This record gives sequence, structure tokens and C-alpha cells, in this order.
Amino acid sequence: MMKLLHEREEIIKYSLKMVKSALTTGSGGNLSIFNRSEGLIAITPSGIEYHELTPNDILLLDIDGNIISSSNSTLLNSNLQDANFNLKPSSEVGFHLALYRKRSDINAVVHTHSPYATTFACLNREIMPVHYLVAFAGKKVPVAPYATFGTRELADNIASTIDDYNAILLANHGLVAVGKTMQNAFNTAEEIEFVARICYQTECIGKPIILSDDEMDKVIEKFKDYGSKEKS
Repeated sequence: MMKLLHEREEIIKYSLKMVKSALTTGSGGNLSIFNRSEGLIAITPSGIEYHELTPNDILLLDIDGNIISSSNSTLLNSNLQDANFNLKPSSEVGFHLALYRKRSDINAVVHTHSPYATTFACLNREIMPVHYLVAFAGKKVPVAPYATFGTRELADNIASTIDDYNAILLANHGLVAVGKTMQNAFNTAEEIEFVARICYQTECIGKPIILSDDEMDKVIEKFKDYGSKEKS
């Protein structure tokens, strides 16, 4: 039986939702799920259009980044050219691994190039709580310093910025959202894009009113009772 079949199918499902929801275009962005009991990470391959993905295209890694062949589940000692019919994991695999090492509550990562959130990322500006739904990320959405995509520096910048937030902006790049499940991570990415759009639109009209820390504490506390954090 194919290892982590459920996780592979979840990644394909949310990859398609990511495109349908206009959170990215083409093969941009990436997703992964960490099955901690199995010690295996399922992650999107590099450079394949999401609508073309099959479960066999989703690569498996261990926490050290070693590739597992989806065809025979054999450890291949990071030999990228032998695994998965020459498929390579996302170029951003480094920061996925760094996030899973950083926090034990993170089991899924969604990276998008959603236009409004990316607009703020390109301004190197945090998204402040103009709307209470920013609480999907925390009291705000901070910005990780810029580094070239796919580099150790970017992974380090993301890991050092995430703290207890569930979403952060990557300067001049995009958004990363994390969660206990893929649904949690995807919902966070989607809601933060909504808040980014509201922030942009309010600033086009005037000066938005920012919710206080005390109010955000109340919202974050109320969110704990929502389970999957369904919006109201």
C-alpha cells in the first residue's frame, strides 16, 4: 500500500483549492504535511502544474530531508535523481523542514503567492489587525526578512520569525501559513489573504482603525472554542 496516501491526497486536494481560490498561479507555492507518528513528510514536487498531480507525484521525506521513493518506499539517501521518477521536492523544502523542527504543533505548511498578502510582503509591511480575522495568524502577520528563494538563509529567517504565529509574510515573496492540519493551514492562508485585501482597500479610502492588543487577546481566546476556527 502506498505510504501516506491520505496525506498525498490531501495535498492534491488543497493544491487545487489554492489555485481555485487565487492564492497562487501555475505551479507557484508549495504544500506539505508531516505525519509525526510515521516520521515522514509529504510535499509537492517542483515545477509541476497542480492539476496534473497524482498521489505518486507527491514526494516523501524524513525530517532530515532524505527522499523516500513513492514507488517502492525505499530510502534513497537524498539521491534526488533516483526518487519519484526524477521528480524533485519543492525548491522551498528547506523552510518546510525548518518549521517542523521549530514547533511540534505544526503538522502542515502552505506557501502561497496570494496577491494582496504578497503586496504587503513586497512593501515589507506587517499586516495589522484591521479585522479580527487576523487572529488566524495571531495579533498581526509579521514579515520575515528577505532572502533568495530556496536558500538556507530564507529557511532560517522564516524559522526565526514564526514564533507562535500561524502565518508570516516573506519579504518580496509571499505568505507562509502553518497549522495542526492541512485544513487549518489552508484556512489561515485564505483568511489572511482576505484581511490583506481589506487592509489594502481601507487604506485606499482613509486610515484604518487598528484593533487593540486587548481586543485581539479576546478574539484569540474565543477562537480556541471554534475548533477548526470557522469564521462567524
